[in-house]
Amino acid sequence: MNKAILLSTPHMSGKEQDYIQEAFDTNWIAPLGANVTEFERKIQQYTGAKAVCATSSGTAAIHLALRLLEVSPGDTVFCSSFTFIASANPIKYLGADVTFIDSEPETWNMSPQALERALADAKKENGLPKAVIIVHLYGQSAKMDELVAICESYGVPIIEDAAESMGSTYKGKQSGTFGDFGIFSFNGNKIITTSGGGALVAKDQKMIEKAVFLATQAKEEALHYQHEKIGYNYRMSNVLAGIGRAQMEVLDDRIKARQDNFRFYAGRWENIKEVEMMPELPNSVSNHWLSAVMLNLEKKDMTPYDVMEKMQALGVETRVLWKPLHLQPVFATAPFYEHIQGEEAVCERLFRKGLCLPSGSNLTQAELEYVGTALEMILKENQPTKYNKGGDAERETVNY
Repeated sequence: MNKAILLSTPHMSGKEQDYIQEAFDTNWIAPLGANVTEFERKIQQYTGAKAVCATSSGTAAIHLALRLLEVSPGDTVFCSSFTFIASANPIKYLGADVTFIDSEPETWNMSPQALERALADAKKENGLPKAVIIVHLYGQSAKMDELVAICESYGVPIIEDAAESMGSTYKGKQSGTFGDFGIFSFNGNKIITTSGGGALVAKDQKMIEKAVFLATQAKEEALHYQHEKIGYNYRMSNVLAGIGRAQMEVLDDRIKARQDNFRFYAGRWENIKEVEMMPELPNSVSNHWLSAVMLNLEKKDMTPYDVMEKMQALGVETRVLWKPLHLQPVFATAPFYEHIQGEEAVCERLFRKGLCLPSGSNLTQAELEYVGTALEMILKENQPTKYNKGGDAERETVNY
C-alpha cells in the first residue's frame, strides 16, 4: 500500500463545516448554542434516552454520573476490569475505592456470575457499592438482562460505559439506555466523532438538569456569580457540537461500514484455526467499532506482539486488547473477582491473546484485502519478531 492503514480514523461527512460555520456566523463559540442543543436532541431521538447532556469527554460524563450518585470517599464502585482506564479513573477523582469484575467469554464484557459473587460478599460486609460501571467493549453489548437483574436485586445503580458502543443494540434497545446513566464518547477514533467530547444520558430528566448545572461550574441562579457547590467546566463547545450534528446524520452508515469490515474479516479467516473473531451475542447488534480477534499462536511460538510488530512493518496498524485494570500498577491493591474462581481470568486471557485490526468506516476494499493478506502471510511464518515489550506492554494513548 502507498499509505499506512490505521486502526480507526475520523470519517467526516462533508456537512460538518456548514454547522461549524453557523457557530462562527452567529458568534456562538462558547459551550452553549444551537449546535449543542441540536446535537443533544439528535442523541436523545436516536437512543430513546429520557435526557442528554453533551460533555467535553466521556470521562467527564462518567465523573458527573458518579457525582450525581453521591459517590464520595469511603464508598466503593464496582467496574469492569477489561476496559480503558478512563472507565475507572473518575472513581478515584471522588476519593472512592474500586472493585474490578472479570469478563465472561460470550461477550468479553462483565461476568454476571462474578458480579453476583462480588455483591453477595459486599452485602455480607455491609458495604454494597454505590454504583456498578458496566462497559460495552468494541461495540458489543454486555449481558444486560442478567446484569440489570442482579443489580436491581441488590438495589445498586448502573452506569453504562457505552463509549465504544453507540448505535449498538441489545434485544432491540439502544446501548447506554439500560442503566440509571449511560455515557458515550466522541473521541477522534470512535464510531462518530466531535474531535473530543462525550455525552451523559439518563432515565431521569431532573438528573440531567443537575448534570448540566454541575458541568457549568455549578453557577446558581443569581445576578452575580453565586456558587454553593463545587462544579466543573465539562460542557461541550458549540463548535465541536456542530461536528457532532453532522456526524449523527451518518451514524447508521458508519455502523454498517464497520459491521461490513467485521464480516469481511470473519469470512476471510473462517477456516484459519489461529484466528478467532470476537463473539456476537444472540439478540444483540454490535456496531463493531473495532474488529477484534483472539490469536491462537501457541504452536507458532508467536505472540500478538509479534504479529503487531510484523503488521506494523507491512504498514498496518494493530493494537493488543485492553490490559485489565486490576493488572495496572495504579490499581495494584484493588479487589478483583474472576469469572470462575480458581481459573485464569477471562480478561487476562483476552489480553494475552487478543488483537484489534483496522476497522475504520472509510477503509477501502483494497485496504481490507491487504490487511487480510498481511495477517495470513504472518501466520504462515514460524519465527517470531523479538518484540521488546519494555515492561508494561500497554501503549494506549487514546483519550475518552
